[in-house]
Amino acid sequence: MKPLIVAATNGEIAPSINFLTQMDIPYLITGVGMVATAYQLGKALQDTRPDYVLNIGIAGAFSNTIPLGTVIQTKTDQLSELGAENDDIFLPIEELGFGKSVFHSTSPPQLSVQLPSYHGITVNTVHGNPISIDQLKERLPLVATESMEGAAVFFVCQEERVPCLQVRAISNYVEKRDRSAWDITLAIENLNLWLQEFLK
Repeated sequence: MKPLIVAATNGEIAPSINFLTQMDIPYLITGVGMVATAYQLGKALQDTRPDYVLNIGIAGAFSNTIPLGTVIQTKTDQLSELGAENDDIFLPIEELGFGKSVFHSTSPPQLSVQLPSYHGITVNTVHGNPISIDQLKERLPLVATESMEGAAVFFVCQEERVPCLQVRAISNYVEKRDRSAWDITLAIENLNLWLQEFLK
């Protein structure tokens, strides 16, 4: 089976580009954010029909029980900001009757991904304020990770009927913004080691 590898930035996939080229596996760099991702992936799937889409990247974790650098699978991803505010109450898009905000991995059954699985959210603004983080955790107690693209990939693949899975490495914790506590280098290294081993 030949996938289309999808990443938001060149940096997330750079260690594997030569490997992918040698293996004749296509890849797509979408740009950061769900809008760019949905556009670029939707456009790409008009020209090619891969056996499945593999979305890879880095993510923030809401709990420090997941060590930095851990490679995980996001099985469920949610557009956590899609809805409306009613004073201090958030109304999800489902409650408004205008669509859905939760999307799922549709990995082909013959693929075995032996990774810890979590529920993620996809956001336009990554969290860095303790108050908003606590509010989110109260509203979505199962949330474990945060990215800016994942649910958009799931949505496009759902609409195009292409199997899809999402794998990310934890680069930071979702807390008050402190770049000195991040380890993007380790996350990208571990992510690409997993990717190359998985594709062999």
